[in-house]
Amino acid sequence: MANLILLLQQYGVLIVFAVVLIEQIGLPIPAFPILIVAGALAVDGDFSWPAVLAVSMLACLISDYFWFRAGRHYGKRILKLLCRISLSPDYCVSQTEDNFKRWGPKALIVAKFIPGFNTIAPPLAGAMGTSHAVFLGFSVLGGLIWSGVGIAIGAYFHTSVDQVLDILSTMGSTALAVLVVLLLLFVAFKYVERKRFRQAVDVERITVEQLQRLIEQGKQTVLVDARSVTAQMLDPAVPGAVLFNGGEPIPAIAALDKDSHIVVYCSCPNDVSAANVAKQLHAYGYHRAKPLHGGLDAWKLAFADAVQGRAEHHDRPEHGGDAVNNTGATLG
Repeated sequence: MANLILLLQQYGVLIVFAVVLIEQIGLPIPAFPILIVAGALAVDGDFSWPAVLAVSMLACLISDYFWFRAGRHYGKRILKLLCRISLSPDYCVSQTEDNFKRWGPKALIVAKFIPGFNTIAPPLAGAMGTSHAVFLGFSVLGGLIWSGVGIAIGAYFHTSVDQVLDILSTMGSTALAVLVVLLLLFVAFKYVERKRFRQAVDVERITVEQLQRLIEQGKQTVLVDARSVTAQMLDPAVPGAVLFNGGEPIPAIAALDKDSHIVVYCSCPNDVSAANVAKQLHAYGYHRAKPLHGGLDAWKLAFADAVQGRAEHHDRPEHGGDAVNNTGATLG
């Protein structure tokens, strides 16, 4: 462990850069403690705190701009990818979308202090069409505040941090083992949290093939869009779908018979938002409410061509240009 501390003292700036970059890219490696240690060592004169601040901000900017460009180019797809590889629960994308919609690019200032938000916010800014100048301004400011707070905490409590480092140095390899175990426990906790969340929204799904059969049988089927407002801006809802805003069933649903076939869809990994809404509807007696397996993407693959063909057919003069206003009628 003494050698590890010596390496930190000799190559602290490079270590800070590497750890911050890895964490900001999305891997579950906490970087804030490294900034605190670096702040304490800077007070002791082991290396320059401006250099630590600069490399930390540079690492943040590299990661943020990478994800910003990915969001600008790939849009919603990159958000879904990030949520799949993240150890945070799958609702992270929908929560981030709502937060970003509420605060706009200014959310980047505090995003790094919020687990999950720090990785999702930059690509969401790109997907939402934020300009490069605005993004870079708020990204740099956010990185400055986050890095500065970590370094300042280390500088203020440098005596206590030094004592901890001294204790670790006397423990030899045991200290390294303890740090590894703590990191593994952190990863395990995030994994269990994600698994428990999935179990909480474990409900029977309906496939697009089953949905097609319901429609072919002439059964009235109501589609409910469970996505966030921001997601609906990025990708339009299914024609005729009811927009669910949370809380109690909205009038369009409350007026339905309890035996109605209700299919809830979203665009998040594992259909978690749709499953959560379906469970809420179950609590109100709509026992046939089911989330659509594969969400909006699955619906598009199965029905998009048919809907486009029907729309073009109805737009012809002999049909008077009637608009499609009912999903079931359109696809049935």
